Amino acid sequence: MNTVEAWIDRAAQSSMSQVAILLIFCVLFWALGVPTLLNKVQAANMSQITDELSTSAPGNMARHLINFTTSTSTNAGQTIQISLDPTSPGSSAFIENYSAATTTDITVYQGFTQVADSGSCTGPNTHEAYPTASYNNGTDEHLTYTVCSGDTILPGQIAIGIGSTSTPLWQNPLAVGSYRIVIGGTGLASGETQVAIVNTVTLTASVNTTFTFTVTGLATSTSVNGITTTASSSPTNLAFGTLVPNTPASVAQQLSVLTNANNGFFVTVQENQPPTSGNGSIIYMFKDGATTTAPIVWTTPRGILNSYQTYGHFGITSDDADEGGGEFVATTTAPFVGNILLPRVVFTNNGPADGVTQNQGKADVLYRIEISPLQAAGNDYTNTLTYVATPSF
Repeated sequence: MNTVEAWIDRAAQSSMSQVAILLIFCVLFWALGVPTLLNKVQAANMSQITDELSTSAPGNMARHLINFTTSTSTNAGQTIQISLDPTSPGSSAFIENYSAATTTDITVYQGFTQVADSGSCTGPNTHEAYPTASYNNGTDEHLTYTVCSGDTILPGQIAIGIGSTSTPLWQNPLAVGSYRIVIGGTGLASGETQVAIVNTVTLTASVNTTFTFTVTGLATSTSVNGITTTASSSPTNLAFGTLVPNTPASVAQQLSVLTNANNGFFVTVQENQPPTSGNGSIIYMFKDGATTTAPIVWTTPRGILNSYQTYGHFGITSDDADEGGGEFVATTTAPFVGNILLPRVVFTNNGPADGVTQNQGKADVLYRIEISPLQAAGNDYTNTLTYVATPSF
């Protein structure tokens, strides 16, 4: 019995020693982080996986920009494969459309360096790869890149562009939802991300139309298109005063337009009659009663006896530099027109106007009268001018 008891005691002591040693090793493993190290070794070696779509609308053709970072190399002959929502072999919620694709429509970047296409697989150390895509043959719904012989795609950031602005190559699923983008192949790296297909959002808004037209009087000695005014005006009155033979008299007004009309506006002026006195005498239109519609330089009335239209004349000019393609732009002196019995455009702009910027929101119009000594006396020469401002929304 003593022999048996001694053997049992030694066995018990040996088992306890083994358990103790095992516990000691477990504590050391935990302290040194060996379990964590094992987990890291087994974890996926691809990170920061994204797929940026050019449009996420259901059923739309879209470009894809797939980015990921790999900690392993992809060696010669190994592949990087992209599968869009692989629900089953040869099936996908996306629809491929490679019939029009060229090597410029599918690109691979390592860092900021583009990986060459299949036509450039000429030797090692050139970061080359080439696509061996299924091209929508109906049996293999994915896109595969094979590294060229003798080359390696090194660890780091990889970007793969699928489709171009003119040639998007994948059609989005018809139903809204989240869809998997799986990256694998024969290399060690693998991983996946997801994209959301969502309905487009229709934005509606309205902007009220605005249009304000203002006529302002200008003071004496104001320069308009190189001509200096000899009298002041108000928004509703052009008072020339007493006219002196062979001495031009000039009065001006400022026109302002504030509008959000997309196609701008134009302003016309029209007189109901030439300046006429109560006794029927007339100061005819510039020049000498001729229907001058294309601006010309001002000239003095000829004053030919019994030719009443040469006794005096009345005309206008504008400092809107772009009206009529610049027809009122002065060369040596301002050009004038006389025929305003019909509506005459004196101010235009082809877009919105702020009411203060010259040639766009503001312009000055100057009226001029000059008589010869033969012009009939009268203290009541008058006419009525009408401005019409027309926007184009």
